[in-house]
Amino acid sequence: MIDEKYKTTATRMNKAGGTPAPVDENLIDILKLIITEEDDLDFINKTFRRQTSQTMEQLKESSGRSEEEILEKVVKLAKKGIMMNQPNRHGVMVYKLMPFLDVGLFEYTFMGPLERNEHNMKLAKVYSKMFTKIFGMVQKNYDEIIPMLVERPFVDRTVPLLKNKETGEDVEIIVNEELNVPQEVIIPSQDIEEVVNKFDAIAVGHCFDRHLKDLLGDPCKMNGPRENCFTFGKSAHHVAENGFGRMVSKEEAMKIMREAEEAGLIHKAYHPHFDIHKDETSICNCCNCCCGQAGINIPTRSWVRYISAVNQDKCIGCGTCIEKCQFGALQMNDDNKAERINEDCMGCGLCSYFCPENAIAMVEKPRKVNILPPKITN
Repeated sequence: MIDEKYKTTATRMNKAGGTPAPVDENLIDILKLIITEEDDLDFINKTFRRQTSQTMEQLKESSGRSEEEILEKVVKLAKKGIMMNQPNRHGVMVYKLMPFLDVGLFEYTFMGPLERNEHNMKLAKVYSKMFTKIFGMVQKNYDEIIPMLVERPFVDRTVPLLKNKETGEDVEIIVNEELNVPQEVIIPSQDIEEVVNKFDAIAVGHCFDRHLKDLLGDPCKMNGPRENCFTFGKSAHHVAENGFGRMVSKEEAMKIMREAEEAGLIHKAYHPHFDIHKDETSICNCCNCCCGQAGINIPTRSWVRYISAVNQDKCIGCGTCIEKCQFGALQMNDDNKAERINEDCMGCGLCSYFCPENAIAMVEKPRKVNILPPKITN
């Protein structure tokens, strides 16, 4: 009977959005480690049977409980990453059930500081089993992924580096005159400092993917900083109030961002409803050895503004750009010079940032880039 309640809770959470997680023994084991009281399951299953996002009045009607009882549950479940309570754009408090993935239970579980204890190690291992199963499902249906992906909205936006580390100079930006761009167009922030300076409320937590890998004994191969997952505005308050991160100043946020750049990580910005003309809600700093949004487990899409272009006259063939590129978009040509080989370039600017000769320009080419995990063939 109790397992059926966990299955129902899992089904409710899948309906809350994000990438659906397989409702199997792995998911049930995750919930058992996080939700330990049967009454919490009863509250979720009854209250969110029809709607996963409700006002207090709706919660009182759907749950049959008093406001005091509901608030007690909300506070408890929010600290576990099961619920979120935030005001909407009209100032009305809305209580939402969270999904498992894509800013949901997984992300909040591993954003906060975690001891390397038996409970957390077990939780990490079960999540790893779940991701392995999802990866297997992707591989099994690999040939159907690309046409499906084309129809999806982008998931994140790449915020590029537009300075050269060696010289401190701006990277050359080549304006594509053939682009048919309206004269009046709002261009989202292309500089990470510009993004950070928009917000007075900034919270930072651990990179959940890197944190998970640490608990599994498989640390980031790029040795990327752990505490560099940012949320802004009302989301920042939610993160800090529930112990998933801490509030930081703009100055400290930029210090952490620069450390991420030095480690060769990519700034990935997230926007409400995938609308890049709305202010960012969060920024991750990603690597391709740990991060799901770098396409290591599941396919994703990113909105990018630039594509790299190597100046063959200035290139000395050192290979630094190839080493730093996380998507295999560069190679050495017959003249022992670097060149871009495909359009998988994320326009992140890491190649131009680390190039000792400042020999790589960024060409304007706004587009959505599909990021796919490698196809495994037997």
